Amino acid sequence: MKKLLGLLLMTVLIAGSLFAAGGKDSAAAEENKMVVVKTMAYGDNSNSEGVNWVRVVNTFHENNPNIKIDFEMLYDEAYHQKVVARLASGDVPHLAYMGADARWGAPWKEAGQQYDHRDIIDSSFYDLNLIPPMGPNGEIYEIPLGTSNITTVLYMNKALVEELGFSQPKTYADLKAMVPAAKAAGLEVVSIDGADGWAWGSCLMSVMAARTSGDPQWVSKAVDGQFKFTDKEFVSALEYIEMMVNDGVISSKSVLVDYGTNISNFSNKKALFMVQGQWAAGGIENPEVSDNTVMMAWPEMPGEKSSTNGSVAAAIQVGYGLTKAGAADPEVKDAAMKFLSVFYSEPETTQRLRDGAIVAPILKGYTVPSDLPAIMKEKVALAQKALNTDVIDAYLSGAPNDALNAGMQKIASGQATAAQIAAEVEGLLR
Repeated sequence: MKKLLGLLLMTVLIAGSLFAAGGKDSAAAEENKMVVVKTMAYGDNSNSEGVNWVRVVNTFHENNPNIKIDFEMLYDEAYHQKVVARLASGDVPHLAYMGADARWGAPWKEAGQQYDHRDIIDSSFYDLNLIPPMGPNGEIYEIPLGTSNITTVLYMNKALVEELGFSQPKTYADLKAMVPAAKAAGLEVVSIDGADGWAWGSCLMSVMAARTSGDPQWVSKAVDGQFKFTDKEFVSALEYIEMMVNDGVISSKSVLVDYGTNISNFSNKKALFMVQGQWAAGGIENPEVSDNTVMMAWPEMPGEKSSTNGSVAAAIQVGYGLTKAGAADPEVKDAAMKFLSVFYSEPETTQRLRDGAIVAPILKGYTVPSDLPAIMKEKVALAQKALNTDVIDAYLSGAPNDALNAGMQKIASGQATAAQIAAEVEGLLR
């Protein structure tokens, strides 16, 4: 009996030690478990967006060895094309750079991957008053990098303009008056990356439709059917392109200029003015130019309505957001939000502000540094005083928007009239 009891006791002790060991192994396995957040990031190795993204991710990995931000990073049209391809194939990322409008939000909406972030946004960290509703019931589908995104900025090299004996233009006639002197000096008056179809729509025409109609929301109303793109107001806005090319304000050769070349030309004093969005401010690397750049609304255009004088087009800022696929896994959701708390932290937001990627932060209690570069202060000043209008590709998408962008290139190069392009867009929309 004593031998039997001893044997039973030994068995219990062995079993207990094995259970304890198994428990430790299980705990260790849980502790060492890697949570992978599949991510689509925006940027490339040559711009601040891409460089900063990689830096933030690498630092985050060092401090969080159990989380992996498994990202694919692309820029410009390549990004949009890959979003569509990945969603179509079922390879849905957990976290992605996205927006709420037709250009940045439509693919996610069509795939049923928009996720309402209202319940997971930290109201003590973000100023929710600065994040506009993005869905019909007030949903928030992404965390914006900053406040409203101005897309129609006219950048002026103040020093260069003054060297030619001119000052900041108040009217289109003032711009036109600079053409002879600029040509004599071998300079462009207004440079635009016309090879990028979206630049004509987002960075030029969005505000012109509001100027000719006097209605800041003309575009969204037209998409809803209240107006037609063949209406006089929109045709007149398109005719501005032909007028500017004929007057020499914009070159017909601009259709060969891409985004990088456009910014380079302005940065290297080859143009008096440049058309682009507010984000391009960070790409002007020549301090002689950036320190003398004025960021302005387009001057008064011929025939424009006084109610929209001085207006600029602006949309909800894009940012990073969880997809429904990412939010479905609690561990992935928590890991993604932990990463975003670092990505949107005050130091990173300040860096983004200095780089020119945003107009103003959405962080609660944030104080804008007093030593911001002059061009960034210009951006903030423009945002504070300008009337905002619709951005075309925030409402118009697919074939109609593609036809409009390509059509404006045709107008600039003399291959089509404004009326023809307006009719093509309206036909594809209805």
